[in-house]
Amino acid sequence: MFHRAATFDVSDEVDPTLRAFMEQEGHPVVVCHGPPLKQLCPILSGEGCPLAEGAHGIVFELDLDRPQHRTILASYKESLRSDVPIRVVVSPGQENEHRELLATLKVWTHEPAVGDLDGLAAEMEASDR
Repeated sequence: MFHRAATFDVSDEVDPTLRAFMEQEGHPVVVCHGPPLKQLCPILSGEGCPLAEGAHGIVFELDLDRPQHRTILASYKESLRSDVPIRVVVSPGQENEHRELLATLKVWTHEPAVGDLDGLAAEMEASDR
């Protein structure tokens, strides 16, 4: 559905510079703002998520202090192909607080920059081979 797409799970909008970089690298960007409060994410209700399932890379920036967001991330780890790179952007202290959940993932403790996404794009391209 989204050839070589990168899914950004973010509360706000994706920085236009970062979006433009990924798209120039041949990775369309699709954005998910997460489920509204008091609504269950389709990936957790068993309906599945075409955005996540079609992604060739994920930048997860939803708030890990919300239990549903932690469950979504855990579901990604369990259900997505093992070659789909996932980057998790955390707030200060969350990398320690959620150490077990983040154990096998690459974590960014800062807002992603072009250099970070360049590495992600390279991993996405490698997994497509």
